[in-house]
Amino acid sequence: MNNLTTDLYTFEVRPGTRNHKGSFVQETAYKLIGIDQAGWALICLDDVSCHYVDPDDLRDVLS
Repeated sequence: MNNLTTDLYTFEVRPGTRNHKGSFVQETAYKLIGIDQAGWALICLDDVSCHYVDPDDLRDVLS
């Protein structure tokens, strides 16, 4: 996987977002880890819970 940068960015997913397996993803804040060669965004809630999602389903978290 190609990381976008060494910095992590926090994003939320849009309502109704599904992962690459078709399962719904919890609507909460995730860290964007990177985008793979197939175009999926890898996002992680913590060290255990990660999902591949469509990058178009991400939105910035306002500080």
